[in-house]
Amino acid sequence: MNNNKPYFFLILIWSFCFDIQAQTDPKKVPLKTVLEQIANSYSIQFNYNSSLIKNVYISSPIPNKLSLDNKLKKLEAQTGFIFTRLDPQIVGISSPVIICGYLKDSTTKAPLVGATIKTNNNYTVTDNHGFFELKTRSSSEKVNIRFIGYQTIDKLASELSSKNCETIYLNEHQELISNITINGYLVKGIDKTIDGNTVIDFSKFTLLPGLIESDVLQTVQALPGIQSVDETVSNITIRGGSHDQNLILWDGIKMYQTGHFFGLISSFNPKITQTTHVINNGSDASYSNGVSGTIHMKTNTALQTDFTGSFSLNFINANIFADIPLGKKSSLQVAARRSIDDWIKTPTYHNYFKRVTQSTEIENNDKNVTNSNQEFNFYDTSLRWLYTPTNKDIIRVNFILIDNYLTFDETAVVNSSTETKQSSLSQQSIAGGIHYHRKWNPKFSTTLQIYETDYNLQAINANILDNQRFLQENIVSETGVKLEGSYIKNSWKYNGGYDFVETQITNRNDVDNPRFIRLYSNVIREHAVFGQTQYQNSNSKITIKPGLRVNYIEKFNQVLIEPRLSIHKKISNALSIEVLGEFKHQNVSQVINFQNDFLGIEKRRWQLSDNDSIPVLKSKQASVGFTYKKKQWLIDATGYYKNVDGITTQSQSFTTKYEFHKNKGSYDAFGIDFLLRKNFKNLNTWLSYSFIQNTYSFDDLIEHQFPSNFDITHAITMGSTYSNKLFNISLGLNYTSGKPTSQPVSGNEIVDNKINYGIANNSRLDNYLRADASALYKKQLTDDMSVNIGVSVWNLFNTKNTINNYYRVENNNANKYSRYSLGSTPNFLLKLNF
Repeated sequence: MNNNKPYFFLILIWSFCFDIQAQTDPKKVPLKTVLEQIANSYSIQFNYNSSLIKNVYISSPIPNKLSLDNKLKKLEAQTGFIFTRLDPQIVGISSPVIICGYLKDSTTKAPLVGATIKTNNNYTVTDNHGFFELKTRSSSEKVNIRFIGYQTIDKLASELSSKNCETIYLNEHQELISNITINGYLVKGIDKTIDGNTVIDFSKFTLLPGLIESDVLQTVQALPGIQSVDETVSNITIRGGSHDQNLILWDGIKMYQTGHFFGLISSFNPKITQTTHVINNGSDASYSNGVSGTIHMKTNTALQTDFTGSFSLNFINANIFADIPLGKKSSLQVAARRSIDDWIKTPTYHNYFKRVTQSTEIENNDKNVTNSNQEFNFYDTSLRWLYTPTNKDIIRVNFILIDNYLTFDETAVVNSSTETKQSSLSQQSIAGGIHYHRKWNPKFSTTLQIYETDYNLQAINANILDNQRFLQENIVSETGVKLEGSYIKNSWKYNGGYDFVETQITNRNDVDNPRFIRLYSNVIREHAVFGQTQYQNSNSKITIKPGLRVNYIEKFNQVLIEPRLSIHKKISNALSIEVLGEFKHQNVSQVINFQNDFLGIEKRRWQLSDNDSIPVLKSKQASVGFTYKKKQWLIDATGYYKNVDGITTQSQSFTTKYEFHKNKGSYDAFGIDFLLRKNFKNLNTWLSYSFIQNTYSFDDLIEHQFPSNFDITHAITMGSTYSNKLFNISLGLNYTSGKPTSQPVSGNEIVDNKINYGIANNSRLDNYLRADASALYKKQLTDDMSVNIGVSVWNLFNTKNTINNYYRVENNNANKYSRYSLGSTPNFLLKLNF
């Protein structure tokens, strides 16, 4: 041991000298000294535990020219501490919170490799064992956990302690992100899938011209091939079809009412609707109805672990939303919206009211009758409850209530006495559904859905001069049950199921003087079985999805066989082609008996097919398209042919020739939808063009073939959206060729006291042109609260567009009347997110 002593003392002396040298190194400065210098320079105060910074030194000098925030970042990098601005004059110093855990599949229990774990300032990915470890700023910081094909979840750092490193199980998402072929198809949040569908994700959505909030049915009109013939969301045409030919679903529940303010805004609350799937062709075999297209709105399928909410106010309505966690296995979403005209009638409200009531009894009553006390309001309430009793089961409950109500007083002098009576119009929908999904094993899952939807349109027309009250009512009640199974094996996916729908529609006309009641109700029950196969080969880059649906309509003892097809082939990294086709049918349509039905505002009533004068609608459609995407450029083009048989003149919105005819026929539509889009760093620009040749065929009319009322031959949309962390700004221009219309024969306008029309739809209204603009400012107030302030202008240059015309015989003259589009209409948004 004596021989080792010299070495021991040498090591001790060397260590002591090294320690002295390290402590006296002029390049190292105590952190406390640096903090005092910064505090004096910026007149701020640092809050910390003195033991935290003891014996902590700064090895690299902090340049004086840096700002305070940048100096704090330098200190964070050198010390590993967290510097937090508690207020403008106080900075807190704390140690980071270390979190960890293991991510695994909830069914197979296999580790999820490469999942992203992210906070506001840091992120990591899981390793080969599904393990992750991450520094967070505090125990209250939110941690976002996401993995492709699985439901995203949020947790607090306090739930992910580094002491235990607990296992977190993720549920597989039913709609895999890998199905997306084009991200940002138009703007951020609008994508295109491998089966030709367009998906709008409102959680990622930026902004479109003229909109300051995410109106679902206004947004879909930005897509090629989809327009509204009169600016309303209740008259959307998809590739030349009428609005009643669109299948509108909310979480699988069929909806018969789509608009507030009788069509000017969507009746579906944008806060509770997360995604919308738009299907023009090649729909899944599980879908029935909608011979023109399908718009399927869906709520969020992920459980929320933290409370979130929002309150917004614009010039039309107030909107409140809350997502409430109910334990670890359940969450509740509630949204409610109501018009504000009870409190204040804004310029936007006045423009909307004038637009929906023009050329109706509310605006143009008998000259001896005075209208007053015109009131209108609307509201909607939506609810979605999600419950996951086990890792294999998901239960969802939906409820929605939509209501529009309009009243006005009619006053006249009758028998030397002033009398006042009230007329009214109400439109209401109430619907609910239960959805149960079970994943039996990694390959097999089943889904059961049951829903009930009810619609009621009621008008009371008080005729003072004739001492008469006329009540009209249109009631729809529908029940649906669907059971579906899905099996996945390698590159194959099989779907099949059974679908039952019972639809009852009641129409009522009730006059009190003289007494007259006409009440008729019909019911149709339909059964269907369907099957579908999807083959996806990543090597050959092809996806093929054939399907078949067999329907049986009890009342008519009729079997309808409907094939479906979707093929997507990737030719190269930039180029792909798709082929789509489908046969579909539907048993309901909307008809107009008279233009003054339901006070002339919502003139259409739902009607069931009788397989005679109102046939079952049947459609055939085929399309071929290609997509080219390279270096932020996108070119997407599709050519299509569609035939729909079984339409009636009453369902086609005739306002001139054949307005009062009751004939059945068909239409054929040939068209091209084209989109050119260019993305820059923060700027999206696009140009879309649609061409259609849409022709009626009515064997019993004088003209067997003539242009459809929905033959909007040319439609062009141009737009740009600029987005950054603070602002969204969007400008756009919409142009369409005028709608077909019929005109009286010049010089011989009236025959037998009726309008004598020339060739049907041989003329057109003036072309339509509208420019829109919108802007949105976003400000983060705290970690948990932000505010949005927005402004928009619809019809920026106040262009007067004719959207419809009609003729009436008055004093032996053929007088022309026109309805016009919405004039220049501003809107303002104040929204608080918390």
